[in-house]
Amino acid sequence: MPPRVDFTSQRLFVDAPLTEGAELALDRDQGNYLVSVLRMRAGEGLLVFNGRDGEWRATLSAADRKVARLTLVEQLRPQTVPGLISLWFAPLKSARLDYLVQKAVEMGASEIRPVITRRTQVQRLKMERMQANLIEAAEQCGVIALPELQQEQRLEAALLAEPERRILFCDELHPVESPTETLKSVPRGSAITVLIGPEGGFDPEERRLLLARPGTIPLALGPRILRADTAAVAAMAVAQALIGDWG
Repeated sequence: MPPRVDFTSQRLFVDAPLTEGAELALDRDQGNYLVSVLRMRAGEGLLVFNGRDGEWRATLSAADRKVARLTLVEQLRPQTVPGLISLWFAPLKSARLDYLVQKAVEMGASEIRPVITRRTQVQRLKMERMQANLIEAAEQCGVIALPELQQEQRLEAALLAEPERRILFCDELHPVESPTETLKSVPRGSAITVLIGPEGGFDPEERRLLLARPGTIPLALGPRILRADTAAVAAMAVAQALIGDWG
């Protein structure tokens, strides 16, 4: 059985190599958070990860708002392998975008890519905010394999660059049928990309382009129209349950 996830200890992402006995200097924001917000003191323990070297138990060896350091004690979980389910989505407004990124991390997305469609209302993205939400979600839910956050790209360009990519096209105009039936030909453990469109759906030319691709699998997410952020969670759940790591 895999090591049990510890949800009782504070978890912190650190962008540094993790090895036994190493001492890490935290940046001012992280030090202030541990010392001033959480009121942690020297000698107290926490968990740290970097998305590459697994999860480690560490102790706070110096506790000051300006200078905080950690000493790594032991590895608790080896690095997990990222899943094979990616999420492409048309960007949303700030609060709903925050939610979508957080839930994509929780659902085990291996890649998160904003794609600009013809009906996308948000054209300018704050990538630093998206990355911060990604890390916060990983800290809170025990994830140690961080999804790769990609720069935004026009949908047509993304499709042209990767013609062989298998895409689960969440199409509100597709006839409603069982997701199990739709995905029965896709072997469990296969790489697949979930594609979520903007408010108002995909443009007819985009639908034509998607449906003409040999790797596109159209899927209707039930008989009701879902908001884009809800659709992303629903589609990721379907993909993980039927072909992902929920089996």
